[in-house]
Amino acid sequence: MKKTVLPKPTGEYAVGTFTYTVQNDREEVLPRGGMRSVAARVYYPVLQESVRDLPKITALSDNMLKGFRRAFWVRPDFRKYPGGNVSECYADAPAIPEKKFPLILFNHGYNSYREGNSFLCIDLASHGYVVISVTHSLESMCTELDDGTALFYDKAITRKMYSPMLGGVLAMYRLVKAKGSHEELARRFDAAQRKYCRYMMDRLPEWVKDTEAALKYAKQHFSAMIDFDKGIGASGHSFGGDTAYALCAGNPEFVCGVNMDGALFGDYTDVVQTKPFLQISCADNANVVTRVYLRHTKPVYQAFFQHMKHMGFADAKYLIPMKSAVGKLDPDILHEGLCGCHLAFFDACLKGLRESPEFRTGDAVTVSVFPPDI
Repeated sequence: MKKTVLPKPTGEYAVGTFTYTVQNDREEVLPRGGMRSVAARVYYPVLQESVRDLPKITALSDNMLKGFRRAFWVRPDFRKYPGGNVSECYADAPAIPEKKFPLILFNHGYNSYREGNSFLCIDLASHGYVVISVTHSLESMCTELDDGTALFYDKAITRKMYSPMLGGVLAMYRLVKAKGSHEELARRFDAAQRKYCRYMMDRLPEWVKDTEAALKYAKQHFSAMIDFDKGIGASGHSFGGDTAYALCAGNPEFVCGVNMDGALFGDYTDVVQTKPFLQISCADNANVVTRVYLRHTKPVYQAFFQHMKHMGFADAKYLIPMKSAVGKLDPDILHEGLCGCHLAFFDACLKGLRESPEFRTGDAVTVSVFPPDI
């Protein structure tokens, strides 16, 4: 069996990790009812010598593997990977004394999972960022709370994403193939979502609340390792990328953000984006993110990846390498490009190491800049 080499962190630091749960944050508005809890995983920089005798953590627990199979109909075959079912980080590794790092809040996509972009989050941490990846109960393939509770994706939600389903799917398909200016395509997307996707529009504020609950907890408990004075960065994949845009648009604590291929569901009628923003896209979803390029007072950057599919902007690029689902772009080139774009953007816009991002481009990725239009 051919071995697949998974990416390793490229920064100067090793990476520690732990999880936390914000219990009973607020009343759950999904049909399950009760109180909503928010689970998160923290990735943080540690000294290489501090992890020499520590084991790496398990990448996917039994519950997560079960959720993976329910979501994707397959599960990763870890026999293909040197080292097996392990992640390139260390549980509860000692933090660096008297050293603080900027914070990035990350959100996964719908029916993805907290560790669904772990390769990216770990690499960012190895370069001197604390990354907190937030999960969303009943809307991720599996949410593991720290009390041992496992909550799996509510499949009834799928039928609510488009209502009616056939009309909504057809409307989005036509939009993906449409021609027009960014303004025209944004209007078409907004009309389609208001007609067919009210459910997704209503969920966006709840994901923002989940993220803000995770942030509030971090400010109370992790101030020794996080430099909050720099502000906070946001990133996410799919609906998590939309959440990053909403956080930057609506919460003054967030100073910059990245959206990886996420359609801009939500009511942005009167929104002016006042933070630097990076839109990462592929051809399939280019027409449902054009709102990002309109009504902004800071530069907006577009990183366009060739030969990609939506699911490929996550660990799935390695774990379920079906080209029809994740695209034809080599996973190592994709990973290098994603990490490079994030680091160039956050090093400039969050760390302030340079005046503007210095992106590397090539055959796989091209970068465009949209100057402020307001």
